[in-house]
Amino acid sequence: MVNLIGTYECKADAKGRLMLSSPLKKQLDAVLHEGFVLKRSVFQPCLELYPMQEWNLMMAKINKLNRFVKKNNDFIRRFTAGVKMVEMDASGRILIPKDLCVFAGIEKQIVLSSAVNIVEIWDKDKYEKVIEDVSDFADLAEEVMGNFDVDELS
Repeated sequence: MVNLIGTYECKADAKGRLMLSSPLKKQLDAVLHEGFVLKRSVFQPCLELYPMQEWNLMMAKINKLNRFVKKNNDFIRRFTAGVKMVEMDASGRILIPKDLCVFAGIEKQIVLSSAVNIVEIWDKDKYEKVIEDVSDFADLAEEVMGNFDVDELS
C-alpha cells in the first residue's frame, strides 16, 4: 500500500499535461512503471490519481458487489465513469484528458494533494475554497475520529 504525504502546486500546459513534483514522484517511484488510473472524484470537483496497485485493490472490493442488485450496478457505472489509464511520459508529465479537465475545472494552476494512497488533482482556486470552507473541521474531526480509543489508532 502506498502512503503519500504532501500538497504540491504545479501548472498544466496548454495540452493538459502536468509535471509531478520531485518529492511526490520520489514517493511514487516504486510504482511509476505500473501506470495510473485517473478518475472523477465521487464527492468533490477534483480528480483522483490512483497508482495501479491501489486501483486494483479498489476494483477487488468493487468486484465483490452483486451486479444483479440495481444500486450496485448503478454505483459501479458512476464510479467508473470517465476512468482513464495514464502513464508518465519521458519528460515526467501526466496528460489529463480534456473531459476530466472540464469536470474538475482545471485550467492552469493545479494542486496535487495526497489523500493517503491516492493523489487528488484540483484546480487551485477550487482547492483553496474547499480548504477554507471547512470552518467546522474541529467538529468533523471529533465526529470522525473521536470515538476511537487511542490504542486502536496505533
